[in-house]
Amino acid sequence: MIWWIWAIIALVVIIIIATYNKLISLRNKVKNSWAQIDVQLKKRFNLIPNLVDTVKGYAKHEKTVLTNITKARNMMQKAKDVNAKAAAENQLSGALKSLFAVAENYPDLKASQNFMQLQEELSGMESKIAYARQFYNDMVMRFNTAIQTFPTNVFAGMLKFTEQQHFETAGKERENVKVKFD
Repeated sequence: MIWWIWAIIALVVIIIIATYNKLISLRNKVKNSWAQIDVQLKKRFNLIPNLVDTVKGYAKHEKTVLTNITKARNMMQKAKDVNAKAAAENQLSGALKSLFAVAENYPDLKASQNFMQLQEELSGMESKIAYARQFYNDMVMRFNTAIQTFPTNVFAGMLKFTEQQHFETAGKERENVKVKFD
C-alpha cells in the first residue's frame, strides 16, 4: 500500500516537472521569436534613412510622404511592448508603401542604382519580417494553447504563466494605401 502512495506522489511530481519545463520552453520560444522580429525591424529601421535621403534628391516636393516615414520611424524607436511595436511597424509599412507609390512618378529615381538596391533590400526585409511575425504568432498560439488546456492549465495558473499577445494588424493598417497627386 505504501508503495502505491509513493508511486502516485512520484508520478505527480514528474508530471509537474514535465509541465513546468514544457511551459518554460514554450515561453522562451515566444521570447526568442519576438527577438527575431525585433532584429528584422531594427535592420529596416537602419535602412530607412538611406532610402529617404536617396528619394529626397529626386522628389523634393514629396515632403508629406517623407515626413510620414520619419514620424513612423520615430514612433517605432519609442515603442516598448508588442502592441506599440506592432502599431508602429504597421504605420511604417504603410508609409513605405506610399513612398514606393510616389517613386513611380519619378523615372530617374526608379532608374537610380542606389534606390533600386535599397528598394530590393527593403523588399527582402519585409519578407523576413512577415515570416518572423508568422513564426512569433505560431509560438504564441502554442504557448497560449498549452496554458489553456487541461491539465497544463492547472499548473500554469499555479505557476503564474499568463497569455501572450499576438502580433496583429489593426483595422486601419489593413486598408490599401491611397496616394493622391495634386
